[in-house]
Amino acid sequence: MQLLSFFFFTFLVAFIAYLATRKTKENTSDGYFLGGRSLTGVVIAGSLLLTNLSTEQIVGLNGAAYKEGILVMAWETLAAIAIVITAFVLLPRYLKSGITTVPQFLESRYDKTTKTITSILFLSGYMIVLLPIVLYSGALAINTMFDVPALLGVSDVTALWISVWTIGIVGSIYAVFGGLKAVAVSDTINAIGLLTGGLLVPYFGLLAIGDGNLSDGWSNLIITNPEKFNAIGDSNASVPFATIFTGMMLVQLFYWGTNQAIIQRGLGAKNLKEGQKGLLLAAFIKILVPFIVVLPGIIAFQLFKDQPLTNPDQAYPFLVSKVLPVSLLGFFAAVLFGAVLSSFNSALNSSSTLFGLDIYKAYINKNANEQQTVKMSKLFGILLAVFSMLIAPFIAYANNGLFGYLQEVNGCYSIPILTIILVGYTTKYVPAIAAKIAIISGVVLYSISQFILKPFVFGSENYPHYLHIMAILFVINIMVMLIIGYFKPRKDAYNLKYSHDVDITPWKYLYLMGISIVIIVIGIYFYFS
Repeated sequence: MQLLSFFFFTFLVAFIAYLATRKTKENTSDGYFLGGRSLTGVVIAGSLLLTNLSTEQIVGLNGAAYKEGILVMAWETLAAIAIVITAFVLLPRYLKSGITTVPQFLESRYDKTTKTITSILFLSGYMIVLLPIVLYSGALAINTMFDVPALLGVSDVTALWISVWTIGIVGSIYAVFGGLKAVAVSDTINAIGLLTGGLLVPYFGLLAIGDGNLSDGWSNLIITNPEKFNAIGDSNASVPFATIFTGMMLVQLFYWGTNQAIIQRGLGAKNLKEGQKGLLLAAFIKILVPFIVVLPGIIAFQLFKDQPLTNPDQAYPFLVSKVLPVSLLGFFAAVLFGAVLSSFNSALNSSSTLFGLDIYKAYINKNANEQQTVKMSKLFGILLAVFSMLIAPFIAYANNGLFGYLQEVNGCYSIPILTIILVGYTTKYVPAIAAKIAIISGVVLYSISQFILKPFVFGSENYPHYLHIMAILFVINIMVMLIIGYFKPRKDAYNLKYSHDVDITPWKYLYLMGISIVIIVIGIYFYFS
């Protein structure tokens, strides 16, 4: 019954996505990479949430909450503010210029070399870090929840390989052969299922704690574990409170405002109004996401107190298998499978976009037509998917807190890219050489800081938190760019041109909704402090 409901829901999503995308012209750049610039607010919001909310979030953050409590909600709650800033500041500029990739803006603002360096950084991050971790964390969740080794009669290692390749192959079919619209439509359907199923997990978990009474379960959880409900982390926490005002907001702004795999949904909006509606809807829902990615971890801590878990990243899948009714287990497995596919196929589609437009057409075949560009992008996507599926199982031998590891490693390219984009939009005379120096120095200095000075010179305990390091390097890079711009400005002022690809009339409720979301986030922190 569980397997039947799993396959039924999975194939239903695929069938609906096929019906919704069969008329989209996938052999053109706009059709394949941006869904024909036809995405509406609801589709954008659903795709944004599912692209973000995958097993590295659900498994990793719940594992962190199992260890530290509600303070890790900063990764989710503060994201709402970053999304609001993106809707107000960055998206109008993106849609005005009509870009398909973020690096395309960097070419018009700086030069072709800056764009290429940025594209390579994005691709490196997706290929080496994001895609393999998404596959591994998804396989870990599925295998733990449903005891796949026992089900198939194979070893844990063999089961991991089977799950990784199953997720990778299905995700590749969506991303490589369907394009962005297929990804976005399937994401929207899975988003509804994930929000529904995700909220059922803490619901049944609280019932288990309260012996069938929801309010008793909540009261018992808070009374028994008051330290788990303090949002203000000390200096030894994974997210010290001070980092909220330094590197945390920078990481959030990079992820939601400049990360190609995320912002590509906004770039595919049919107009600015729909794009802003989608972003703000996603921001509002993001405030509720800690009920899915944080609260279950605390519930698991309470339920498994007598037999503590050796691997906190297994807290969520163990909780699901313990509290969720058998009749819902297959449906939730399909939804979780969809969430894994979403992050994988979104990053894969964005990687194909970056390669096709910013590398293949720019350097390998400058005369390539749109059909050739799309074809080579699909081929690159297939090769990248296979590479990720080969690497992913080996993460099992280096797993020590998936989510924190992912965020720290991403700092190698996130802050340098954010720096040159923000300076590019807020200044007119900073030259291309400043961007090149900033992005290269940002990568090199952060790598030296985190992977040489921290472990081998100062020691992890005596070294500043990596989010503080990000903020320090961000300020240094901005100062370097502004100084170069002062002494060696570009000849002509940069002016953003209107491409007329889409209407850029803003949504009339933008300010009301944006300010309301910010107030709610601040209120949540006051409540849990």
